[in-house]
Amino acid sequence: MLEYLVRRLATILPTLILVSMLIFGLQQLLPGDPAKILAGEEQDPTVIAYLHKKLHLDEPLPVRYAYWVGGVLHGDLGDSVRSQQSVRELVKQKLPVTIELALLAMTIALCIGIPAGVVAAVGRGTAWDVAANAFALWGLSTPNFWLGILMILLFSVQLGWLPASGYVSPFDDLRANLAAMIMPAFVLGNAIAAVLMRHTRSAMLQVLSADYIRTARAKGLDERKVVLKHALRNALTPIITLGALELGTLLSGAVLTEQVFTIPGFGKLIVDSVFNRDYSVVQGVVLVTATAYIVLNLLADLATFAANPRLRR
Repeated sequence: MLEYLVRRLATILPTLILVSMLIFGLQQLLPGDPAKILAGEEQDPTVIAYLHKKLHLDEPLPVRYAYWVGGVLHGDLGDSVRSQQSVRELVKQKLPVTIELALLAMTIALCIGIPAGVVAAVGRGTAWDVAANAFALWGLSTPNFWLGILMILLFSVQLGWLPASGYVSPFDDLRANLAAMIMPAFVLGNAIAAVLMRHTRSAMLQVLSADYIRTARAKGLDERKVVLKHALRNALTPIITLGALELGTLLSGAVLTEQVFTIPGFGKLIVDSVFNRDYSVVQGVVLVTATAYIVLNLLADLATFAANPRLRR
């Protein structure tokens, strides 16, 4: 396992280099000149020339990439051309919000999706299986923004139980924080739970038909032990990988959900930055997101090794 970990770590560096090149290169394809946008309506040529020089926009593309990478290696992601605030500070402000929302959503998804998938697989063809598949179909086909609006109408407008929007730091008021985050977390977790349920059911059906499961049952082992210890543990491989990818997607920013519930996370930050041609912020946020994806994939592989002893050989 240690040898595998070293090999994977050795692939992370070239992957990050390639990702940084793609991020920087594709960013330059966006239409519009950020210097002209910053110059205002008058667009004074002197101001535009000054901004080109300050932002290195008059340099060749490889030189600009070298400036950017050099700053990243020193922990400097640049400054926002709009607010003149450090991109690193913006990331530090927005990332904890998105991480909390992502973890809450994944907790809800795991608590619903995996048990529903196990029950559907064990009771294949029964009413439980039909109900679990109906839930999965509903979760996959329901748009997040529509479900979010309905939940606001019910729990905020009609019942008055939860706030309709906004965000409160858990360090300021934990109860208010959970009240504000529970609805957007459920909206996101609902869709992921549906995906996890389908994959868990499929993996469990494949494992339950294996010879070693029949042998375990023939030995007289308790059915609960057969399902949870022998079947589920061996069915976790695709579920762990899927969970890591879904968590990475959440960390990149749930744009529509954050907009509906007015949550100041990564999603709103990236949308505002794209519309404002704020190249430094876009590049910094996407780089952080790509790095999170790579790290989560590595952690998923390590968790798969821990869950399935056969892979260690």
